[in-house]
Formats: sequence, structure tokens, C-alpha cells
Amino acid sequence: MNLRPPARTASFLLALALLSAGCSGGVEGTPGAAGLRDPYFPGLGNDGYDVTHYGLKLDVDPAADRLRGTATITARATQDLSAFHLDLAGLDVESATVAGRPAAVNRAGKEMTLRPAGAVEHRLHKGRTFTTVVRYSGSPETLTDADGEKEGWLRTADGAVALGEPTGSMAWFPGNHHPSDKAVYDIEITVPEALTAVSNGELVSRRTEGGRTAFRWRTAEPMASYLATVAVGRFATEESVTPDGIRLFTAVDPESAAASEDVLGRIPAVLKWSAGKFGPYPFASAGAIVERTGDSTYALETQNRPVFPGPPDTALLVHELAHQWFGNSVTPATWRDMWLNEGFATYAEWLWAADHEDVPVEESFEEAYRNDANWAFPPADPPNAVDLSDPPVYGRGAMVVHRVRLAMDDDPAFFALVRGWTKAHRHGNASTDDFTAYVEEETGQDLTGLWDAWLYGESRPPGEG
Repeated sequence: MNLRPPARTASFLLALALLSAGCSGGVEGTPGAAGLRDPYFPGLGNDGYDVTHYGLKLDVDPAADRLRGTATITARATQDLSAFHLDLAGLDVESATVAGRPAAVNRAGKEMTLRPAGAVEHRLHKGRTFTTVVRYSGSPETLTDADGEKEGWLRTADGAVALGEPTGSMAWFPGNHHPSDKAVYDIEITVPEALTAVSNGELVSRRTEGGRTAFRWRTAEPMASYLATVAVGRFATEESVTPDGIRLFTAVDPESAAASEDVLGRIPAVLKWSAGKFGPYPFASAGAIVERTGDSTYALETQNRPVFPGPPDTALLVHELAHQWFGNSVTPATWRDMWLNEGFATYAEWLWAADHEDVPVEESFEEAYRNDANWAFPPADPPNAVDLSDPPVYGRGAMVVHRVRLAMDDDPAFFALVRGWTKAHRHGNASTDDFTAYVEEETGQDLTGLWDAWLYGESRPPGEG
């Protein structure tokens, strides 16, 4: 029997194979989804891959309001990918490669779709680690949140500061900008030599050449992209090491320096006190960035060194440093879980006031209980994105934590529970369901009534006890 097909048939099959390869770009699989269906930002983040490392090289010219960047993104495919998305607002993409080969780029709003091309050995099969390089430039956008606050790239009197909660980081680098995809970072920022560029983690090097200085920062612990920051300006900087070996780096606008000195001097004491309550400090470095009043309108717990919109008071410092445990190390699984960040950070303020200002936690609790604003909605279920930073997420979130403490009726056991929580989810993500299940498992109690009334209830429970 002749098993060879006629010449015409063989040619047809070869042409069909080549046509199919051309249509798919040589990559088998399906496109990764654009968006992770977050309850409040369904289009935020992207599916089909997990980022492990961001290498960002930024050249910033504040006078010209220009940024030129190269983002090198290392990721692992979680499915067979024919294409995938990155979040990026504004900015012009000049080129992109995937696994060292040119990739087709399509922009639609804040989504950038990359379609890799290549032969069999370049296919993005599930489990494969691959590197994407995106070169981009432009004038970064200042984004407006649902609640009217500004985020993204904020111009300051002498430079700029990048604030990313909840979606602003897409204004200055492409990435998978959902809190559930954490990664380590290397960020190099080149600025005019009269300015300083501050970011997360540890300062690895600074190099001046041709009137411009490159600052290289490294964050070795996983970080959600909304916690990444860059601050460019005329800062007074100070470096030191705490008795516990934590490297401190503070950068303060000269106009805020005198009024910030005493409070920033308390950072080592606040970190030591916090570690006693919440467990070992989860990072290798800490500190603060203090802008001049008016450069931004809110503080943000950017990883390792929070950004303050002017000289902070002690309560705000305690709050933002507590976030290094609650929000930065233990990061919310979705934005619906934000009360886990803010409730614990607010409760840290209550604990500090009790230990240092002779204000019992019960007094702080009663004040929050009487505040009608804390009862606008359940902290674990804000009505929409506009409400994510409203009082119930903070004040009523802290009340939930205190009600757990009261239910346990054993302070050493309660703080052991908190330290266990930060240890169990160190450098990871956690949801409200994770927390309620953890508390019930550790305490051996059925706390359905507590959750129903204080975490999910629509109205204020009667009485305080």
C-alpha cells in the first residue's frame, strides 16, 4: 500500500500547517484573562501568569514632566498562553519582547495585550518562566480614585511622588496590578544630580555621571504593586540601623524636616513595640518619606517606608508602620478584604494610646462605637469602590478586632493569636474568610454571632458589651 499522499495533498497540508502557525504566531494556548474579577475593580490585574520579579529602570526629568522606562518582568505561566495582558495607563509603548523575541502590542484603555511570536521552543506553556521587556515613555498620569482622591504620578513642588492604592501604579509601570500577585523588585531611578530618588527596600548604589544620578533600590521581600513607590525631590536623607538590625532610611522635604524630627526619631521604638504585639518585623528595612504639606493629601503605607503628606504625628506613624504587618506582609486577597489592613492598623493606634498615653482601649472602642459614621455599612462588605476608605473600614474594623479580644477573654492568648496570624500569612495574601476561619480554629469557638453582628451586620448592635 502506498502511504505517501499525492504531491498536491502534501503541499496543501503543509500550506495549511504554515497558515495555522502564522495565525497563532507559533504559540499554542489561549489568551490570559484581562482582569481578575476583583469585587470592586473587576478589570484590575491579569490572569494566566504570576509575576515573580520586576526590574524597573526609570529616567525621570521633572522639569520636562517626562519619564522614560524599561520594565523587565519575570513571570511564570499558569496556563498555556497565546497572549497575555499588562495593566498600563497612558504612556507610549515603544517596543516589547517576550522570551527575547518581538511581541505584537495592542493598547485598549488601561490594558496592554502582548502576543508573543516564535517557534515551538518559545511557546508559553503552563509552568514556563518567561521574561517580558517593555520600553515606554511619556508624561505619567495622575489618576482620580472613585472617591475623588488623586493617585498614580503626583507632581510635587520639586519633583514627583508615585502613590498606588488601589490602582495608581499602572500610571508609571506596566504590570499585573492586583494585590494578589506579589513580587520582588529592583528599581533604578535616574534623576538630575541635584535631586534624590527614593523607593522601597534597600539602597544598593548611587552613581552620578553627566549631571545625573542613578539610585538603585532593591526589595527582596514580596510586594504588592500598589505598595511600590518612587519619590523624587530635594530630600534630606538619613540612614541608620536599629538595635534589632533593621536598616532605616528616611527622606524628608527640607520644609518638613524640623517639624518631623521628633516623630521620626520614634521609629525604632515604634517598631520594637509593634514587634512585641504583632510578631517579628517582616522586612529588612524601614523608614519614611515625608513630603511638604500639600504635595499629597493622604499618607500611604508604601512598603518599608510610608509616604506622609507633611510632618506626621505619632498616631499616624504608628498606623502606617502597623501596615507593614497588616497590608504589606499580610496583603488582602481582594480589595473587599481591605478592613484587615485598616482595622488592625487602627487597632494599633488604640493599643499605642493605651500603653503610652493612658487612654484605655475600651475608651477608644466606646468612642468608635458612638460614632455614627462607623455604622454606614459593614466593614467586610463596602457597597462599592467609593467606600473603601470610609470610616467603617477603619473604625468598625478595629471594633471587630477588639470584639475578638473580648470573646477570648485572655490577653496573652489574644496577642499570640495575632502573632500567629502574621506568621501564618507572612509575605502572602489573606481574605476575610481566611481570618474568620483562623480565629475559630485557634480559639475553638463558634463566633458566628460576632461576625454576623460586627463584621457583616447592617446596624449597630445594642450596648457595648
